[in-house]
Amino acid sequence: MTIKSASQYIADQLADLYEAGEAQAIAGWVIEDLTGLDTLSLRMQREDTLTQTQLDRMEACLQQLRQYIPVQYVLGKSYFFGYTFVVSPAVLIPRPETEELVDLVLQYVRHRAGAPLRVLEVGAGSGCISIALKKQAPQLDITAVDIATDALAIARQNAAGLQAEVNFIECDFLDGAQWPGLGTFDIIVSNPPYITAQEQEAMQVHVLDQEPHTALFVTDGDPQQFYRKIAHFAETHLQAGGAVFLELNQYFAVDTKALYSAAGWQADLLRDLNDNDRMLRCTR
Repeated sequence: MTIKSASQYIADQLADLYEAGEAQAIAGWVIEDLTGLDTLSLRMQREDTLTQTQLDRMEACLQQLRQYIPVQYVLGKSYFFGYTFVVSPAVLIPRPETEELVDLVLQYVRHRAGAPLRVLEVGAGSGCISIALKKQAPQLDITAVDIATDALAIARQNAAGLQAEVNFIECDFLDGAQWPGLGTFDIIVSNPPYITAQEQEAMQVHVLDQEPHTALFVTDGDPQQFYRKIAHFAETHLQAGGAVFLELNQYFAVDTKALYSAAGWQADLLRDLNDNDRMLRCTR
């Protein structure tokens, strides 16, 4: 079987599970992983024949993919901000929208003229936000907290692999008694859990059944659960002139902005590339 025919075969096998474009994209990921070739090389070598070992691996991947396991978990990796991150079901798969959040923080960092700022990320997950920030702005002193031990293990693995110095701390951020040990910061950034139980019915199976619920869902039905805690934390742990950057649940974004505006913040609601209310920049 050639690279070209294998790619089509994978897409055909996934046609009843995914839309055509997504099935083709997944096929491309699998073929790149099997061959070690980049997109351009695959196009130039599309008539090359796959080895039996590669074909066996392809079938093993397909078996998992047809069980709605996301391709990132099947391959054990995902791409974010130009870097390759190890992922597993212990962590949320990095999203393109979150790259926009990172870019927003970097704009602010550049505005601060390269000062050695202290950053706190609430909800480290795979570490993609903190690590991307550290790689792009090495002067940042970054701490990232998460409640999940297994997620922090993945984050530390990614930091080591990408040679990014980030201080990862196990912490239940919703427990204010754990805040004093964190210190003060110039920037707080977070893509926190923000999905309510009522939204589950509209979610795709490969997200709902596979990705960690602690990274997806609020625990008390309150979509502002983490945003309210972050605002409270910032009152005493954010340096004067600092900023808070948040990824939002688009359906409650206006409410989140109102929460911060009422607390005296200059809150700017920003849209993502899909024109959804996705990010909040808060300054004083």
